[in-house]
Amino acid sequence: MLNKLFPNVIANLDAFRTSLLQTIEMVIISGLISFVISLLLAIVLVVTKSSGIAPNRVIWNCLDKIVNLFRSIPFIILIVALIPTTTWISGTAIGVKGTIFPLIVGITPFFVRQIETALNQLDTGLIETGEAIGLTKWQIVKSIYLRETSAAIARVSTTTIVSLIGLTAIVGVVGGGGIGNFAIQYGYQQNQFDVTIACIIVLLILVSIVQIAGTLISQKLVH
Repeated sequence: MLNKLFPNVIANLDAFRTSLLQTIEMVIISGLISFVISLLLAIVLVVTKSSGIAPNRVIWNCLDKIVNLFRSIPFIILIVALIPTTTWISGTAIGVKGTIFPLIVGITPFFVRQIETALNQLDTGLIETGEAIGLTKWQIVKSIYLRETSAAIARVSTTTIVSLIGLTAIVGVVGGGGIGNFAIQYGYQQNQFDVTIACIIVLLILVSIVQIAGTLISQKLVH
C-alpha cells in the first residue's frame, strides 16, 4: 500500500530515513544548547529588571536590545548572514554540522522571551517571602523562580521545540539537510508530490510527539 501511496519515497527510502534522523539530531542538539543559554539569559533579564531582585539597568537594557534585535531578523536571512561565522565555527555551512549554530542563534531569542514570560508569572509574594527569611539571590532563583515555574517552563519549551522543528525544515533551503532538504530536493525540484506529503506527515508526527511529551512533563511538574 505504501508503494502505491508514496512510490518516490519508497524508491529513496534510505535518503528519507537519513533526512529524518538528521532532523531529529538537529532538534535535539540545538534545542538542548538553546535551552541552557535561554534559561540563563531569561534569568538575567528577570533578576536585573527594575523590579527584580538584583536590578541593573545597564545589563537589562543591553541584553533586552540584543534579544529584540535577533528576534526581528527573518530566519532565512539570518542563515545567510551567519554563513561566514558558521563556517568559522563549524568548518562548514551545509549539512547538519553547518545548521546547528544558525538554529541556536535563530531560536534562542524566541526561547528567551518564552522562559522570561514564564518566570515573570511567578507570584511576587513568594519572592518577598524568600527575601524575608534571608535567602540569597541564588537561592531565590534556584528554590523559588525555577522550582515554582518549572511547569510553565516545560510548557513554553514545548512551544519552542515545535517552532524549532519548523526552522529545521527551513534550513533545507540552503542545503542544511533534514526533512526540509529532502522535500525540496525530491518533492519540489523533481515535482514528486508524494514526497512533499510524506514530509508533511512526518513533521506532523514529530510535532505531535513533542506536544504529548511536553504536556505530560508539564503535568508531572505541577505541584
